[in-house]
Amino acid sequence: MRIPLRVPAALALMAASLLIRGPAWIPSALAISAYAVSGYDVLWRALRNITRGRVFDENFLMSLATVGAIIIGEYAEAVAVMIFYQVGEFFQDYAVDRSRGAIADAMDLRPESARVLRDGQEMTLNPEEARVGDTLLLRPGERVPLDGVILTGDTTLDTAALTGEAMPREAGPGDDILSGTVNLTGLLTVRVSHSFEQSTVSRILEMVENATDKKSRQEAFITRFSAVYTPVVVILALLLAFVPPLIIPGAMLPDWVYRALNFLVVSCPCALVVSVPLTFFAGIGGASRAGILVKGANFLETLAEASTFVFDKTGTLTEGSFTVEKAVPAMGTEEELLRLAALAERHSNHPIARSIREAWGKPLDEESGELKELPGGGVVAEIGGRHVLAGNARMLASHGVPVPEYSANGTLVHLASDGEYLGHLVISDLVKPCARQALGKLRREGIEELVMLTGDTEQAGRAAAEGLNISQVHTGLLPQDKVAKVEELMARPNRKGSLVFAGDGVNDAPVLARADVGFAMGALGTDAAIEAADIVIMNDDPCKMASALRIARRTVKIARQNAGFAIGVKLLVLGLSVFGLSTLWMAVLADVGVTVLAILNAMRALSLKREDKVCVCEFQPGALAA
Repeated sequence: MRIPLRVPAALALMAASLLIRGPAWIPSALAISAYAVSGYDVLWRALRNITRGRVFDENFLMSLATVGAIIIGEYAEAVAVMIFYQVGEFFQDYAVDRSRGAIADAMDLRPESARVLRDGQEMTLNPEEARVGDTLLLRPGERVPLDGVILTGDTTLDTAALTGEAMPREAGPGDDILSGTVNLTGLLTVRVSHSFEQSTVSRILEMVENATDKKSRQEAFITRFSAVYTPVVVILALLLAFVPPLIIPGAMLPDWVYRALNFLVVSCPCALVVSVPLTFFAGIGGASRAGILVKGANFLETLAEASTFVFDKTGTLTEGSFTVEKAVPAMGTEEELLRLAALAERHSNHPIARSIREAWGKPLDEESGELKELPGGGVVAEIGGRHVLAGNARMLASHGVPVPEYSANGTLVHLASDGEYLGHLVISDLVKPCARQALGKLRREGIEELVMLTGDTEQAGRAAAEGLNISQVHTGLLPQDKVAKVEELMARPNRKGSLVFAGDGVNDAPVLARADVGFAMGALGTDAAIEAADIVIMNDDPCKMASALRIARRTVKIARQNAGFAIGVKLLVLGLSVFGLSTLWMAVLADVGVTVLAILNAMRALSLKREDKVCVCEFQPGALAA
């Protein structure tokens, strides 16, 4: 990105006006030409906004001050104001481009085409034209155009654009593959599982595009502040120019007009209006480079004030990859109990349901009839004319089936048929290797209150909480119970700071929406959770929550630094202007100089620490919309 040609052209014209000797009109004409070249767009925007009823903005202030300077013969200073303003605009555009580039580089996901096999023929289509169920052909080095499941071939995938993780991942038949990742080594055929509109690429791009529409409280305040501040400044400048010559003996009108012009230039709120939104934009860009998608600047600001983190257990702090440890029949055989459970769960996408089908490992020939999934409870199904229940003890009890007391370090799935208890399965779920480390990082960031909410049994929930050193754990919760518990935590009279909830399942969507800030796990998370969340972690690494917290706090700190610095310098030079102790050159430096420094400071929000870039844990890639 280069400085606009108008800047050196204006400088050359201004230098000529100072060096050329001749009739007085020649230097004046050259200086006015330099002014026009450097500031024509500012003058045009000021005039256009006046005709649209938007009078008091930074363009109006700049135009009023510089035209006034020309009227009193201060050509060089008028041109300097415009040139410095253009340099400030250059730095602003450069900073925005870098921030936008950070997001674009991380999200440069959309491929130009998709190679589809139909009726044995290979055809190249626009990704929007591919259908669910189509077979894609992917060659080494190609970016995956649509979400799908690998049918044939083994490969290594580059998932850095999605997760921020540089380490490639192995994938083979049966593994999910995300659009936006890069197929590095193998020749693959992939069955399309989601349309382009519902694919990872589209959803990420939509999140990023909408992120800058949601202002932080600081941005909203500055917008309101500028609307009141600007007309007040103009009125004060007019009073400063014309009142003192009327009431102070010996006061000269040109002197006070000059002071008023200084006042106008210094008072231009560019540094505030530009640097604070830019800081949050850069923070969002920096987070995206770490595989953390933030849906709005307001969420960064709220996250920076976090004091309480509340977690779902399954898929958030645990792997969400379940294993059936044993089947314990109350009647019949273990095999029959497992078969019936697999039939009941055959259409469910819940991780526990998948683990049961994997444990059965045989074709499910018998068709199950009507099936109803109860979030946080289980499944009600019609199988072979029997009314089958598969779920937790609370669900069975709500259907009038008494459940015996059992003790097991795992999740229990109870089964009943036609009101008769059949037995239970013991499902184990391992804690994520980095979960304990992630919670330790949050504690080091000053988060003292960590809470676990789970629909699992008390024994399974407490076992996981003890392994993670979480003192507060609430078990056996339905979705509405989780919302009630979060509302209870938020309503405490002595609560300070915001409450953050992290989850990944359908049953977490209501509480994700209710919390001050909701984190969703993007790889294993469901559609509902990702839609309801405010921040999405693309690789399911819980350590990224501490990274997001650091990024948010750093971004807010930089925004406050910029606001404080800009206001402090302006107040100082405004005071000097009133007493005639500043020149228009000082006013230019106070305005444009402060803006440039604030923009450069805002760019620091793009940078990341190494621990925020590197993924701590390794997971098999899941599907964002799985």
